[in-house]
Amino acid sequence: MFGGKIKDVGVIGLGIIGTRVAANLRRKNFNVFVWNRTARPVPGFVSSPHEIAGLTQVILIFVRDAEALMQVMEDIKPALKKHHVVCCHSTVSAESVKKAAALAMEMGAGFLDAPFTGSKMAAEKGELTYYISGAESELEKVTPVLEASSKKILRFGPKVGDATILKIATNLVSGAVISALAEALAISREHGVEPARLLEAFEENANCSPLITMKLPAMMASSYEPHFSLKNMLKDLRYAQELAKAAELATPVLDAATKLMDKSAFMGNGDRDYSVVYENHTIVQTPVAESKIRIRIGRNPACSTLRSSAFDAALEQPAVAQ
Repeated sequence: MFGGKIKDVGVIGLGIIGTRVAANLRRKNFNVFVWNRTARPVPGFVSSPHEIAGLTQVILIFVRDAEALMQVMEDIKPALKKHHVVCCHSTVSAESVKKAAALAMEMGAGFLDAPFTGSKMAAEKGELTYYISGAESELEKVTPVLEASSKKILRFGPKVGDATILKIATNLVSGAVISALAEALAISREHGVEPARLLEAFEENANCSPLITMKLPAMMASSYEPHFSLKNMLKDLRYAQELAKAAELATPVLDAATKLMDKSAFMGNGDRDYSVVYENHTIVQTPVAESKIRIRIGRNPACSTLRSSAFDAALEQPAVAQ
């Protein structure tokens, strides 16, 4: 069962990403076993993480936070053998990743620090990017598994924890950008500038990015279907604050973004997309007509990858007054 080519893969955590990773693995003809804290009527669902370890060679973990990660690791630890490779795809604290690695290695199993970038649509298409730190020999074993749900695998050396630090650092920037974008939209609107003009202005601006062209139309339409939830972004910003504190670094931008997202979470928006921070700036949100959002973008190469699909995604649900 455990020799030669890997065919048996476990996925622990069936949130937005884990569910889609499991689906991509099935499409690539892997035998997929899954577990989630809340039972799901899906193929290959088993009773526990421990059972997954007994059935598979590679274990992919997509749980939400450090506490959940350690609970999973304690459950699978007795069943781990030398043939196992555990991939931690959860964004948690660097210290928690190191503790999880120590538990796996204590049993002789391999472990990779393997967070990802890419949200719901990327996972759906099998186009995530994995950040990997850990032993190269373990990565070689699981590369076909990771390739089933990714477009790129970035190697960041042998030190477990480094990939997680980089993931937290990049999420810090995403959180800060969206916080600033919310303020830019609020200022434009309050001064009578049509919101679609702000998107048009970004088209020729050096700071245009796929993140902006995806999230700004959603803010304009008050459409916050979660691609990356506010509660998860807030969690990651707090991990960034922990890293900054440990290094005795002042982080006023990070702190401001965290405060803004904390306010939005307090208002009950934790399960919505983190672009919902825009709602901090408005009490009554006027729906935006589709015709006013569907402007042409694409002259700026930084924006061209999303084009009309970003607008279509933002407009899947009708905007409502709040």
